[in-house]
Amino acid sequence: MTRLIFLGPPGAGKGTQAKQLSKSCEVPHISTGDILRAAVKAKTELGQKAEGYMNAGELVPDELILNLIRERLNQADTAKGWLLDGFPRNVEQAEFLNNLLDEIEQSCDFIINLEVPDDALVERMLERGRVDDKEEVIRNRLEVYREQTEPLIAFYEGQQLLRSVDGAQSMKQVTEALQEIVTCDAVV
Repeated sequence: MTRLIFLGPPGAGKGTQAKQLSKSCEVPHISTGDILRAAVKAKTELGQKAEGYMNAGELVPDELILNLIRERLNQADTAKGWLLDGFPRNVEQAEFLNNLLDEIEQSCDFIINLEVPDDALVERMLERGRVDDKEEVIRNRLEVYREQTEPLIAFYEGQQLLRSVDGAQSMKQVTEALQEIVTCDAVV
């Protein structure tokens, strides 16, 4: 079984790496964005509530996100494991997740933190060429990420679950580093 949480700033490559690892380990890659879109598309009760916030251009409240995570981790395809990408985002959400995992009798193997210097992240995101990827905006997003995540990193270090990987390496090198940390039956 493989149960991992991916942390990392915007542009660190956590989504790309989580997708690759999810395929090799044959477990679902779960991102909060994907969960929200799927719940809205399926017109679940939680999805309809989330859609109201999304259509108004507002952030979906933590309580709703937490309930969507609970719903998703109770689905049959997560029995062999899962990779969470972009959740939790703060210590309060991490504490909720710990309680939820206790409740559903699961545990997290590791928290993978992809570390990339801010200047490298800015350069990567500027190269994407997206309209909203302006240097000032990117640096602000990174500052917000650092404010919210540093306590989360310390939280998981205290539980001895955190494994940091140099995300500034080539994609192949990051993948190889992750495969040294993560063992799953399907990884060759």
